[in-house]
Amino acid sequence: MLFDTTLRRELARTFGATLVVILTIVLTLMLMNTLGRAAGGAVAPQDVVLLMGYTALGHGATMLALTLFITVVATLGRMYRDSEMAVWFSSGAGLSQFVKPVLRMAWPVLLVVALLVFFVWPWGNQQSLALRDRYQQRSDFSRVTPGVFQTSRDGSRVFFVERDIDQSSGQTNARNVFIQTQRDTREAVIAARSGRLEVRDGDRWFVLERGQLNEVDAATGDKSIAMFDRYEILAGDQSVQRAQQVAPRVMSTFDLVQQTSPPSRGELTWRMGLALGAGNLLLLGVGLSARNPRKPSNWNMLFALLAFFVYYNLINLSQAWVAAGRYDFGLVLLALHGSVFLLAVGLIGWRDHAAVMRWWPRAKSTRRPASAT
Repeated sequence: MLFDTTLRRELARTFGATLVVILTIVLTLMLMNTLGRAAGGAVAPQDVVLLMGYTALGHGATMLALTLFITVVATLGRMYRDSEMAVWFSSGAGLSQFVKPVLRMAWPVLLVVALLVFFVWPWGNQQSLALRDRYQQRSDFSRVTPGVFQTSRDGSRVFFVERDIDQSSGQTNARNVFIQTQRDTREAVIAARSGRLEVRDGDRWFVLERGQLNEVDAATGDKSIAMFDRYEILAGDQSVQRAQQVAPRVMSTFDLVQQTSPPSRGELTWRMGLALGAGNLLLLGVGLSARNPRKPSNWNMLFALLAFFVYYNLINLSQAWVAAGRYDFGLVLLALHGSVFLLAVGLIGWRDHAAVMRWWPRAKSTRRPASAT
């Protein structure tokens, strides 16, 4: 009873501290990535925090699995270092008896991992895709931020405006408009005093007034300059709904089970593999935590992290294999995760046998040494 309670209490404390560290690192990296995408015009600046939240929820299963794995390796490794394992081994407790309290502490987290990967992951992808599509479907001109150079979606135009709102009509007007366009070998620079958006027959036009058009042909070197009082540019964003095929990553798990296409099977392989991998990593962490207390180095943590990244990359690789139609869905799950499970159980058994042989009381010899004659 004391053994079970003490171990679970220490595992819970280590899990909380490790989760805070991993969340801080991952959220910082996600924030930098999302801010970079917002600066590049891929997402709306006001949706940065919301998009980062959806992304963090989608990758929560991976973070929890890594946290559990590090918790087991760090906690049992500390017990090896402080010779607590020697006390438990000498009292008759083998390494395999540590599996039960580890699972009793980790089963709620494993349940959360399964819920995240099977339900929250597709929902978060749906919300993130909806945010990006809603922003991308807006006009290039309507996405321009006053006082900031903005690139169009296809990269062919660069805009700079000073925009204000006409309070009487609610129309968006722009002052001091600068537009640079690139098509094939022709580059044009447009500067106008003002501009506005107009909708005619479902098309959005940007009407420029009182400006100048400079055009250069890079192939021939021809240049042309034109002054205009009114110049119209098609914004190119008709209200047309695109019929796109639903990506497997945004499909619910129930819909994936009913699908038989290789991409859907590949996504289902990844989701089930991540849930199974979280349980296998617990057993693998129990075996990899063993260390020699007489050595100051902590190579077991390095080997454990290397094993995690190899296993996680194999899960991603199995998804690619199934999605490409090279291997069967069930065969990949059985071969990969069954092999890791047998490896983890075998490692625990080998460590357990070595500990028993080390601390087993040896029988004293009853033979007397031969007397010298």
